[in-house]
Amino acid sequence: MSIARFWRETPRRYNLGGSKCTICGTVYFPPRAVCPTCPHHRETLEKMVPFQLVGDGEVVSYTVVHDAAEGFEMQVPYVMALVKTVEGPVLTGQIVDVEIPEVVIGLKVRATLRKLREEGKAGVIHYGYKFTPALDSDVRPPARGPAVPAESGALPASDRAPA
Repeated sequence: MSIARFWRETPRRYNLGGSKCTICGTVYFPPRAVCPTCPHHRETLEKMVPFQLVGDGEVVSYTVVHDAAEGFEMQVPYVMALVKTVEGPVLTGQIVDVEIPEVVIGLKVRATLRKLREEGKAGVIHYGYKFTPALDSDVRPPARGPAVPAESGALPASDRAPA
């Protein structure tokens, strides 16, 4: 992925910003402009709203990678999983901070921002989400409402301290 494209997608990638159909209520990640679930797709144009995923979910499938892609050879073996978020979308991500035998289907996880790689002589650092085990008491309820713009610095309602 080019550096320019990576930076354009930063708000979505760093904040797990998706979209939600205001007609059927389905949540998508990455965001979509049209809802493929609704029978009349054209009716959903301009009906998709930004939606902030909380990043909590559960492992529904996984694999242990022994033959890594270029640039990830030093990390093998590692676990890549399909994680069903509490809002519904299934995300693919690496499971970290846990021993491989402890990863099981049904493991509760939470998305966390981590360094993915460095690129070029300038050392441009790319960050992205990975998943860490979560205590059941740490799993937050599904997010409600629109995504908070990344540049605002505001926390989503679910992360604010009670008044």
